[in-house]
Amino acid sequence: MGLTSQSLEYTVIVLAVASVAATVWLWPRLSRHGVGPVLGRLGAIAVTQLSIVCALALAVNTNFEFYGNWDELLGNNDKAPVSVSQGGGQYASVGNMKGGLIQPAGPQGLDRVSGLPKGPANQVGKVESVRIIGRRTRAINPGFVYLPPQYFQQQYRRQRFPVMVVISGYPGGIMNLAQHLQVPQNAGKLISQGRMQPTVIVMVRPTIAPPRDTECVDVPGGPQAETFFTKDLPDAMKATYRVGHDPSAWGAFGYSSGGTCSLQLAMRNPKVYTSAVSLSGDYAIKDDLTTGSLFGPGPEGAKREREHDLLWRMKHLPTPQISALVASSRKGEADYGATMNFLHAAKSPMTVDSIILPQGSHQFTTWRREVVPALEWQSQQLTFPQDTQAVSPPRKPAAGKGGAAGPQTGPSKSPAPTDDKGRRRVEAERPRG
Repeated sequence: MGLTSQSLEYTVIVLAVASVAATVWLWPRLSRHGVGPVLGRLGAIAVTQLSIVCALALAVNTNFEFYGNWDELLGNNDKAPVSVSQGGGQYASVGNMKGGLIQPAGPQGLDRVSGLPKGPANQVGKVESVRIIGRRTRAINPGFVYLPPQYFQQQYRRQRFPVMVVISGYPGGIMNLAQHLQVPQNAGKLISQGRMQPTVIVMVRPTIAPPRDTECVDVPGGPQAETFFTKDLPDAMKATYRVGHDPSAWGAFGYSSGGTCSLQLAMRNPKVYTSAVSLSGDYAIKDDLTTGSLFGPGPEGAKREREHDLLWRMKHLPTPQISALVASSRKGEADYGATMNFLHAAKSPMTVDSIILPQGSHQFTTWRREVVPALEWQSQQLTFPQDTQAVSPPRKPAAGKGGAAGPQTGPSKSPAPTDDKGRRRVEAERPRG
């Protein structure tokens, strides 16, 4: 049984309940004097407590995905990528498998998620369960990859698709993106409604060394999380799927710690990600009990930490040419003040839009209101299509007739509402009663 499987979780819960019932039933017999009854009482207490703790720990791990499998829990992770042949099955990858950088995985909890595509892939799309191998970092991260229906359709066979790298919060995992935020389900609906262009979405967690929170930082002498997200992950996706090679086709998207990562990745690496969405993210990265020392000691460590303060970067370093969407709430979210400071500090060539709710909180109830307009917004920032093969240059329009624009695959971009200083706002969907 897999570490995150329902069968294991239910089995351990049943054993815990049975241990409690057995302890209650046997306690009168163990209440006598003597060495035997005392040892029996101690044994019953130990077994009962252990079974309850195991059940709780398993439930927490299944929900937050600190460890995705037994090897991760026991520290038996692979140290180098291996090549595997492309196989069949519901969760097998349809990608090229070149270099073995993305490999098919078991369901990883995907079998517990409702609303995923069911039916022919060229009509409804597909969600694949994979593990992503870091060629440089040697990290092995679980992931889900959403492929839109167009990816499988004949008329798009030569097209490279834009990519959204969607990052979960911490603690948490890819299951939260599919189950609670419903990223692939929402994307499928938006694409079918013409409100979002066909996009490949890779869903990952922010840490590459669980249970440590690596915050998308290259730790001196430790996990190289930024390298994984800016080099290993793009290389793996480009080697396996028909996705865009130009930075204009790549965007980062996340909530909470994932939102923090998204802004950091785009602002620090604008030649990799040209847009970022941050739902309730932070604007500076600090050490805490879950991260350990991310930047190292001394002046060099202080310099590295300062460079991960986005407000400091906007004041002291050249502004990157990217677009960003930040979301917060006037009441209920601690990052509202920092979000407004970030909006006011933004300057050309960077553009920053916002979703500001009257009231919200740091939880999925709020993020579910924001995810649909955020997906639409980022879709408008990404370039599509990008041909996989060179094509002959387009013919010049006939003299006197002007050049008519070709048909657009994605949704048209309508002017967004603006505030009194010209910053655009993105309207969040109202919750359905």
